[in-house]
Amino acid sequence: MSFTIKDKVAFVTGANRGIGKSIVESFLQHGAKKVYLAVRNVESTKELEAKFGDKVVTIAADVADTDSVNRAAAQATDVDVVVNNAGVLGTTTPLADDVFDVLAHEMDINVYGLLRIAQAFADTLVNNQGALVQLNSVASIKNFSHVTSYAASKSASYSITQGLRDELGPKGVQIVSVHPGPIATDMGSSAGFTNGASTNSVSEGIVDALAKGKFLLFPDEMAKQFEGAYQSFADNIILADISE
Repeated sequence: MSFTIKDKVAFVTGANRGIGKSIVESFLQHGAKKVYLAVRNVESTKELEAKFGDKVVTIAADVADTDSVNRAAAQATDVDVVVNNAGVLGTTTPLADDVFDVLAHEMDINVYGLLRIAQAFADTLVNNQGALVQLNSVASIKNFSHVTSYAASKSASYSITQGLRDELGPKGVQIVSVHPGPIATDMGSSAGFTNGASTNSVSEGIVDALAKGKFLLFPDEMAKQFEGAYQSFADNIILADISE
């Protein structure tokens, strides 16, 4: 399965900054017809609106709110590709007093948010023979103690992404699971990661993965180290048909 961005309509959550903003820019540079900028604060996309004019449409969407996501999906029935980029990261360890609260928030956004997006857009993506891109993380396959709860939430979202591939893939929807290492964003800095890779490595990687029909994308230098060790397991377990 291959999906070309040119002349397609995209919906990108968390589109106002960081990786999301870079995805918007890469999609339009590769010929996307229109990109919905799905954000909680509709005032936060003015820079992108000024830069790209009527090629972008800001739309209110909060992945923590099922009604908000459903309203956005009802407005964006022309969408070909949905990128669920919005996410949160908290720094906490497994024995910290705040780990329960931090994990609950991360699960609501990173896991339940994915489910809300997938359920709201599934019919549209099937009808349009589109694609769903989920931003996961290398932390979905390797826990780091100071972001223990984040890693747990991303492990869960990666598992659900696999389930969505099994559900929607046979119906003609391409699924891409993106697993970056530390990226130069506010979120990465808040977690104490320095010298992160560029957001462009992720956004351009997504365009390439869609075109090549890849399920797993490890876009940056650190992530590719994970890919080298993980690929055999992925080929033989994750991507294999072991239903019988």
